[in-house]
Amino acid sequence: MFAAPDQDRKPSPDDAVTPSADRPLAYLFLDFNAYFASVEQHDHPELRGRPVIVTPLASEHTGAIAASYEARGYGIRRGTPVRDARRMCPGIAVMPARHDRYVAVHKLLMKEIERHLPLDKIYSIDEAAFRLSRSERDPARAVETARRVKQGIAENVGPALRASVGLAPSRLLAKLAAERVKPDGLTVLEARDLPHKLADMTLTDIPGVGAGVMNRLEKAGIDNFLKLWNLQPKQARAIWGSVMGERFWYGLHGFETVEEPTKKSMIGHSRVLTREHETPDKARIVARALLLKAASRLRHYGLFASSLSLSARLRPEGGWETARRFSHSQDSFLFLKTLDDMWETFLTRQRREGPAPRIGGVTVYLHGLSKPGETAIDQLDLFAEPAQAETDSRRAGLWKAIDDINADLDAKFRRLGAPSGEAKRHISLASQSGLALNYLGAKIAFSRVPEEAEFMY
Repeated sequence: MFAAPDQDRKPSPDDAVTPSADRPLAYLFLDFNAYFASVEQHDHPELRGRPVIVTPLASEHTGAIAASYEARGYGIRRGTPVRDARRMCPGIAVMPARHDRYVAVHKLLMKEIERHLPLDKIYSIDEAAFRLSRSERDPARAVETARRVKQGIAENVGPALRASVGLAPSRLLAKLAAERVKPDGLTVLEARDLPHKLADMTLTDIPGVGAGVMNRLEKAGIDNFLKLWNLQPKQARAIWGSVMGERFWYGLHGFETVEEPTKKSMIGHSRVLTREHETPDKARIVARALLLKAASRLRHYGLFASSLSLSARLRPEGGWETARRFSHSQDSFLFLKTLDDMWETFLTRQRREGPAPRIGGVTVYLHGLSKPGETAIDQLDLFAEPAQAETDSRRAGLWKAIDDINADLDAKFRRLGAPSGEAKRHISLASQSGLALNYLGAKIAFSRVPEEAEFMY
């Protein structure tokens, strides 16, 4: 007979537990509704109640990255081209994204919610889980707490920033509960409600069940929620091919497991290009600027990179990608030279195949990240030429000084009242000086929230 672990101790995946209908509520999960569009309505009261879309940049040749619920009523969704949105809803408000503002409002929201509950985990710019205390685990008390959180957001941050809330024994179940009613929902999912209350769920709507896992589930004969629920922990581990399957099983059954801290594996940026930047020469300048930004973040985290990947999406179709390795470095000059060599290889191949391509987007990533003192860097140091090592160190120091000057000057401009979204590089390479930082600034990754420093580089 297996014993369930104590609710206040997160079990290891190797713990043996028995699902219990008595698992108490333990987590409150908030999912902010149409977050980017809601922030625009928050900052611009005249947009409240109106259809709004947010676009990556000010252009008619792009698509929505967020749509308010008023816009969704017209069939407009993320990815809808701007021209189609204007046709579907004449008079719709089209707002260029202001990612630094979305991060600032996110921090205000977290500060307000933490007045009521301790933060457990931030999942993205618009999703977070909070831990209920023992006294708040009774369903009636938990609902009272959730309503108090919603009221605090409306009164102390802004009524346009609505959130759907889920209450459940685990973070995964609380997230699934929050998804049940949108916008502005509040759903309680108790252990005794399972599995029947989620029996209608499509498996791919569950976090952790992507296309690859779905293929493996189908091969195992698992094609609905009840079959997924009835798996055993070791079966889930075998289907997922890793301990993640077993962790998923525990979360689905109302238990939490210890999460190992993740190590940053790559740093990079990508951009969809406007018509102005779709020529090979202009696209290369954008790629270089994205790489300089990634390199600044690399140094900010105290990391070194050992490889660079570059990809380009072509218009109307097709693409190209490649990667190069080098000794661990923080030197932007080395990174730029590597990118230029890769870009020239790309152009040489394209010249053989026909006229110059139109480039729809570029992506650059620095990989093979390590910190000083780690084995990978120490081993390479044994074989490095002293003169080259000194040059690399001197160049890295130069770029770090440039990073610090840019950050310091930007902070001073902010204190003097420079408006949000108008950060600029005070020191840059001459070839990059014509690019606005608004166009190249940090963007929101849905699995993380950028640090404020990222908007300064």
